[in-house]
Amino acid sequence: MSGFDDSRLGISGRVLARAHDEGRSALVTYLPVGYPAVEDSLRAFEALTDAGADLVEIGLPYSDPVLDGTVIQHATTKALRRGVRTRDAFRAAEVVAGAGGTALVMTYWNLIEQYGPERFARDLRDAGGAGVITPDLTPDEAEEWVAATDDTGLDRVFLIAPSSGDERIRMTMAACRGWVYATSVMGVTGTRSATSSAAPVIAHRARALDPGLPIGIGLGVSNADQAAEVAGYADAVIVGSALVGCLDSDGADLEHDLGRLRGLVGDLADGVRRGHA
Repeated sequence: MSGFDDSRLGISGRVLARAHDEGRSALVTYLPVGYPAVEDSLRAFEALTDAGADLVEIGLPYSDPVLDGTVIQHATTKALRRGVRTRDAFRAAEVVAGAGGTALVMTYWNLIEQYGPERFARDLRDAGGAGVITPDLTPDEAEEWVAATDDTGLDRVFLIAPSSGDERIRMTMAACRGWVYATSVMGVTGTRSATSSAAPVIAHRARALDPGLPIGIGLGVSNADQAAEVAGYADAVIVGSALVGCLDSDGADLEHDLGRLRGLVGDLADGVRRGHA
């Protein structure tokens, strides 16, 4: 068995634990809802699940995405201009769940606060979502969110970074349910020609400080070889910008774009299996 603390895994963490028991890392894929348009994005989320993603991150577009790089910023700006709404993330969660997948929403805290934390948690749970990743919310400021996720049973995934001290890592991981998201670089999202040398360091530090929780590594992975490298030390490999890049902003040939998307997910899934330590 995985050796993780089952009482802390929640729905999404158990997906990662099952992958571990199968002798592989898990593949976590990200796309923003509403890009190129809402209906197109729903088909893309279904394609991610069908092509082999273990977890699907549904990005909720925001007007001030401080963590996102240019590819995701471009996509989310387009989605906002085309009228995407918070409730569309719940529609996407329903699509992923209907395809047999496991979905989490990735969103900045302001959008949850505007919607209402209790209402957001309840509506996502009712749509079949497993949890939420909040990149700009720290556990020491998350009392309201912890209460809402405890009431609904949703997973809550916080972030750690290479600059995080040991006590911050312990506190953050203790507040998570599901898994912890470890950023492998200092900076914003985006594809890179090589994975970060800081990635294995933050993964090993986090595992040594709290071995009971799975660790996902994100920021920078764009191809199967990089996925294989990260899978050698992480329980989950997170890919976003490279997948967004498969979709043309005008959606002129969606079938072609979905084919590219499925092909890349398939390659990445092969990579995480090939690279597992």
